[in-house]
Amino acid sequence: MLSQKYQQEQDEQETKIQTLTARLDESRQQTEGVEKWIDLLRQFSSPTELTAELLNALVEKILVHEATKDEDGSRVQEVEIFYRFVGKID
Repeated sequence: MLSQKYQQEQDEQETKIQTLTARLDESRQQTEGVEKWIDLLRQFSSPTELTAELLNALVEKILVHEATKDEDGSRVQEVEIFYRFVGKID
């Protein structure tokens, strides 16, 4: 009986270790992404104009959604910008 409880506790501890290790890896990847983003921003800290080089360095993708009309007749179109290393910033 004690052996069974010990084995169960060992299994639970292994599961916790795997979960925490995965979370730690994810946190490290996010930190590295933010550090890379900051390095890119330092390179382009004071741009005087929006160039293709600047866009290619900072932007990963841009999603343009279908346009809709509001009740008052004005046209609305959602645009999402995903930045390199950090994703979408709201």
